[in-house]
Amino acid sequence: MSQNTEPPQQSAARPARRDVSDLFSGGRLIAIPRRAARREQLLVHLAETHFSAERTYTEPEVNEALRTVHEDCSALRRYLITAGLLTRTRDGRSYRRSTTTL
Repeated sequence: MSQNTEPPQQSAARPARRDVSDLFSGGRLIAIPRRAARREQLLVHLAETHFSAERTYTEPEVNEALRTVHEDCSALRRYLITAGLLTRTRDGRSYRRSTTTL
């Protein structure tokens, strides 16, 4: 019964922020979006689903997590850093999910 009222609310609020399912096929990212706003949606999704805010990751661990969705893990990693969704130490040894949200 509550589903009758929730989908209209979610369609107005959620897709702009979270619905990135059309970017994936069989669990793999089809392509990294060129449009900045759409890429940001993807990056938020990746940060929230692949990285815990309570844990520190090494670069190989970040690459491995990102490689599960796309072969160009380096580009995704750079985009996540640039967007401020992942932070890394100066020496590049450890990465953390940012606690700030977009």
